[in-house]
Parts: sequence; C-alpha cells; structure tokens
Amino acid sequence: MAILSPSILSADYMHFHEDMDKTKADGAKWLHVDIMDGHFVPNMSFGYSWVKAMRKITDLVLDVHLMIDTPIKYAEEFCKAGADYLTIHVEADTPENTMACIDKIRALGVKPGIVVKPNTPAEAIAPYLPKVDLVLVMTVEPGFGGQKFMEHMMPKLKQLRTMLDEVNPGCHLEVDGGVDLTTGEICKANGADVLVAGSAFYGAPDRAAFVAAIER
Repeated sequence: MAILSPSILSADYMHFHEDMDKTKADGAKWLHVDIMDGHFVPNMSFGYSWVKAMRKITDLVLDVHLMIDTPIKYAEEFCKAGADYLTIHVEADTPENTMACIDKIRALGVKPGIVVKPNTPAEAIAPYLPKVDLVLVMTVEPGFGGQKFMEHMMPKLKQLRTMLDEVNPGCHLEVDGGVDLTTGEICKANGADVLVAGSAFYGAPDRAAFVAAIER
C-alpha cells in the first residue's frame, strides 16, 4: 500500500491551519514540506520556523525536503523544529558532507533521506542507500509546483527499488513531481511507495477520494 504525502506548496496559506486539519480529515497521514533557498533552486519558500509552527498544530508526519545548498549547515535546526523525515539533495554538497549530514540527522532522532534530481543517475546515491530511510526521486526539475510529470524517470525509479531491495529493503521510495491519479499508478508500478502530490491533491473535487485512490 502506498502513502500520499500532500505538498503544502499548493495549500491555502491564508487558511493554512484549517487546510492542514482538513488534509488530516481527508485521510492523509503525511505532509510534504519543501524548503527552498533561492540558490540551489530558483525559488524560495519556508524556513525551519515554519516547520516548528507546523509541528505545534499537527501530528501528521512531516516529510521535509531540503532544496538548499550545504544542508549540513541547517539540518540540526530542521530536526529540532520537528521534522520526522529530513531529505537532502546529493547534488547540494560534497560526498563527505552529505554522508556527515545523514549521520547527523540520524543522531538527532530524525529519519534521513536522500534526493536525486532528474539528470542525476541512480548510481550517485548508491553509497547512501544503506543509511537512509527515504529515497526521493524527482520527476520534475525542483523549484516550482505544477510541472509536467517526467515519465522517462521510471527506469531510474525501478532501478533504485532494485538497489534498495538488495541493501535496505525497508527504505521508502518516494516520487515528487507531476503526480496525479494516473501518474501515481505508473509510479507505484515502478516501485514507489510514497507519492507527493500538490496541485492534484489540493485541487481535487474530492480530496478524501484522492487519498483513498493513491493509497489503495
């Protein structure tokens, strides 16, 4: 069974608390929180104070995705703010700092994850697979919501599921970018068990039915 992780980039910020409560009432168990610094990606979003505020008002799993340069500088703040999962990009720092950041996240009691952009091969994250609880495959270029799903990422997704089954079978495999009810089925068929959906979920006429369809 898959897990839906609604992306709050598409939530109603003017009524955010109410929208989070409704998201839970609709059956979602996770929330995907994109953190962007305007450098690693050409957009800016929330900081760790936002995660801390969210933690105070929800018990949903906070799936925090750092799209920032040198995440080792900021990982501790996001862990202390209340992230349940904290994922970092393999492209955002040196291999040594990436490994150290994963170890730091784990030591702080949070589940670490590693992310790959569309042009990054699966092999780039092979050294980290035994040490993480979540692998995130981007099926759009990170930075903005509402982009078209890149179906040609599915061979990489399937390859990573095979690699994880060999070294860390309990690790979640997540997809983010252009996920809807149709593309979600494609992702699940290729090994994903966590699906991030933003505009497709928040714009669905029946959000509870959307959750049920993704998680069946």
